[in-house]
Amino acid sequence: MKICLLTYRGNMFCGGQGVYVCCLADALQKLGHEVQVISGSPYPTPPDGVKLHKLEAVNLYDTNDFSRLSSPFRVFEPINLYETAAVHIGLFPEIFAFSMRAYLKLNRLMSRERFDIIHDNQTLGYGLLLAKSLRVPIVATIHHPITIDLAASLAEAPNWRIIMRCMLFYSFLIMQGVVSRRMERVVTVSRSSAEDTIRAFKLRRDRVRVVPNGIDTGIFRRLDNVEREPNSIVIVGKVEDRKKGVPFLLEAVRLLKGDVDVRVNVIGKQEAGDVHCTRLVRELGIEDRVTFTGHVTTDELVRLYSSAEIAVTSSLYEGFGLPCAEAMSCGTPVIASNSGALPEIVGSDGAGILVPPGNPPALAAAIKRLLEDKPLRQRMGDAARKRVEETFSWEAAAKKTLEVYDEVL
Repeated sequence: MKICLLTYRGNMFCGGQGVYVCCLADALQKLGHEVQVISGSPYPTPPDGVKLHKLEAVNLYDTNDFSRLSSPFRVFEPINLYETAAVHIGLFPEIFAFSMRAYLKLNRLMSRERFDIIHDNQTLGYGLLLAKSLRVPIVATIHHPITIDLAASLAEAPNWRIIMRCMLFYSFLIMQGVVSRRMERVVTVSRSSAEDTIRAFKLRRDRVRVVPNGIDTGIFRRLDNVEREPNSIVIVGKVEDRKKGVPFLLEAVRLLKGDVDVRVNVIGKQEAGDVHCTRLVRELGIEDRVTFTGHVTTDELVRLYSSAEIAVTSSLYEGFGLPCAEAMSCGTPVIASNSGALPEIVGSDGAGILVPPGNPPALAAAIKRLLEDKPLRQRMGDAARKRVEETFSWEAAAKKTLEVYDEVL
């Protein structure tokens, strides 16, 4: 089968969407299929044998640097001009612009590349509707409906001006709803995400399929030469994204102060202007207990998982929860919020502890319980690794994705 994957951001360090595309492409190729990727920047480093088509973009949402373009005069091209103008009035035009560029690229490619299936990774821009004219079935993955992000942003908005800015920024949700209802199939990565997506975008239930993400258990594994650091905790996620729940863990650390001498590594993207969590650490008086690492390499991430006695995922919502599953794959016991897809990841066979979301006292109690019981940590870590090996693999994800392709073909 000849497969084309679309992703508006493809780099594995830009979030779960980059991990998804790279790992799925690799697994599909290993099953004997030809895979090509069309990506916006930041670009992925595709597996050997996977052809990458890079789409040039302005990406002014991240930076006002026009040097991304091969020529500064290209800003006057219609799609680039739209993207530039839209950013300056508060919109998020990246996914619409990428979908239009992807359609134009597909239209050129189809003269020499006859794809059997096009698989979009949560772009859901109007360009996909134009791409239907190419007479190739289109499947879309929705990791979670962005209505969840809008609701979280509105809940934190301090005044009506910020509310209006949020509504303007997330106005692309109308487009995503229109496009998702016109896809041959929609793939979601958990049962929880499926229900939320069906409800948010008013999808037909018979067009939605659940295909859990995979974990590369060869990469994410317990490193035998790395010792567990006493009372150490690791949490992974974009630091200033309130849905990731880093402040709840920081509050739990304060509650444990004077009782358990915990050490926390907070791993994830942190922009220069992101000061909420660093300020909170100072206010709570736990500067000596918390380290913000920023981005780390995959090898370093595995080492940190392997050296931690506990991994925490205190998110308010996860469509899947890759960091939780990665930690489990490394044999690290996890404490996770009982929200979104996290109960599906942790399961009920002793691989971790679930606590109410947004509840620092419950989180602190779970941390204390685990740190005081080494045999329990060992049993949970073993059960976690076993669960990932049996339930979550990219080969299994690729095979289930191929079943979806076969349906629409």
